[in-house]
Amino acid sequence: MYTSANKPLVSRPAASIGLGSDPRWKPSPPAPPPGAPRSLNDMVLELIWRERRISRAEIARRSSLARSTVSEIVRDLLRTGLVAEVGTDRSSGGRRPIVLEFQDDAFGILGVDIGASHVSVALTDLRGRVLAWKELHGAVRTDPEQTRAQLFALCDQCLEEWGRGNRRLVGIGLSVPSPVDPRQPDRISEVVLPAWRGHIGIEALHHRYGVPVLVDNDANLGALAEGWWGAGRNVRDFTYIKVATGIGAGIILGGEIYRGSTGVAGEIGHLAIDPDGSPCVCGLRGCLVTLIGTSALLARAQDLLPEHPDSALAREDLTIDVIVDAAQAGDTLSRQVVSEAAEHLGIAVAGLLNLMNPEMVILGGGLSRVRELLLEPLRHVVRNRTLVTSVAATEIRISELGAKAVAVGAATLVLTAALADPALFPRTQISRMR
Repeated sequence: MYTSANKPLVSRPAASIGLGSDPRWKPSPPAPPPGAPRSLNDMVLELIWRERRISRAEIARRSSLARSTVSEIVRDLLRTGLVAEVGTDRSSGGRRPIVLEFQDDAFGILGVDIGASHVSVALTDLRGRVLAWKELHGAVRTDPEQTRAQLFALCDQCLEEWGRGNRRLVGIGLSVPSPVDPRQPDRISEVVLPAWRGHIGIEALHHRYGVPVLVDNDANLGALAEGWWGAGRNVRDFTYIKVATGIGAGIILGGEIYRGSTGVAGEIGHLAIDPDGSPCVCGLRGCLVTLIGTSALLARAQDLLPEHPDSALAREDLTIDVIVDAAQAGDTLSRQVVSEAAEHLGIAVAGLLNLMNPEMVILGGGLSRVRELLLEPLRHVVRNRTLVTSVAATEIRISELGAKAVAVGAATLVLTAALADPALFPRTQISRMR
């Protein structure tokens, strides 16, 4: 949604593909830097989107624009289908004002989440509502070709369920479990997905659907989604931590995603929690991911099974979902695994609080489904390892968007671009001169 300063949470995508072949798709940042000029059309469209329903007179009052200028801009917007006239409002004298309404269902956006072992696709409207959702689990790390085929199939299924095809599609947001360097948008870390040989292959996605593809890291997009639609609404400084196969953090500072100089900010999974610990794929030892990443938790549960022969885990093929479900059902072994994970994560979160002093920390990923079983021991560790003023100022909570957070964030990435430049909407040639 919107921050307390009544400005949208800003996201400048780390990279984009397919913005240059069509004159509509300008290779420009989707949101201008603070203080940069914006067209009047952009500001008026954003105001209508934010208010949902508003009259021309109210737009003129809020924006300090002349009514004639507002009328011209609205005339342009009405042609796009993004805005419609929906009746009249009460009059304060004279004619009753005509009410304008932003059309949330005018277009759709695809958000794609490529994880280490899954592909998820959400098709959303222009208000972040999920209209179609598809997900497949598979060998993402070792089989890029099958993963790309699954990605296409899921996108096709979502579009078919939506029933409006590519013609009303604004673009595709793509999440990858890797830092994204804006100078090389199609590159992915070979450490994370070695079989992909450093190549995402998003040009094929662009050419198949004929729309721009915006790319960013999964934790960044989870943070973006929580800031617009979830637990981070109206919060200017927060961190979203995704606990999954890998561990990543999306950092929001002053209402904007902080990516660092080359896109690698937020790699909290590679904080050295135990310098003498197990070697990590990154080349270091004792990284957080070696302690609470999916593989580490499954291995820990397996190691503890001889001590808990009656555990529910002894009767199941081990997955994170199985551990989570068993912990919620009271299984002692599963709860021990969760408690140990909370202690390790708490050390990292305590360091984050001392260093960044965020207003909120939001936990996402599969393990977060245990909710208080994770939060209670984590908060205890944090209280014992942070400055009193840091921990007192920070709320630690679970994601409101759950498993769909990253895919919805990927779609939101495209929405931020289009609201910042309405000409990105299909067949929308709004004048940029005003």
